[in-house]
Amino acid sequence: MTARVLIVDDVMPNLRLLKAKLDREYFEVITASSGQEALEKVEREQPDIILLDVMMPDMDGLEVCRRIKKNPETAYLPVVLVTAIDQPQGVEVVLGRLGQLQHDLLALGQPVQMGQDPLAQDCLG
Repeated sequence: MTARVLIVDDVMPNLRLLKAKLDREYFEVITASSGQEALEKVEREQPDIILLDVMMPDMDGLEVCRRIKKNPETAYLPVVLVTAIDQPQGVEVVLGRLGQLQHDLLALGQPVQMGQDPLAQDCLG
């Protein structure tokens, strides 16, 4: 049985890249391009884990995460926050905004450099 992964990102090349990488590892991938769509898919599709972009218009990833964690039916879901923020000050601002939200921070290795990854090149275009 494979894990069901919900990827949430408003930038289509990022969404395609993450989906392609997970598809190659035989995960069942669900995608959403907005916070509201993500919340609907969490309820309807019941993913095992969520990869959630922090910076999105309308409802950002932090608000989506708060809503998921406040709901007793989804509070257990692991959420990995994904961001293109590359400055330590920006990361500190994002972490500061999390407030009292209990969260797990996962270090998943080095960030993907779009120009150096052949699969990224395929997804971009």
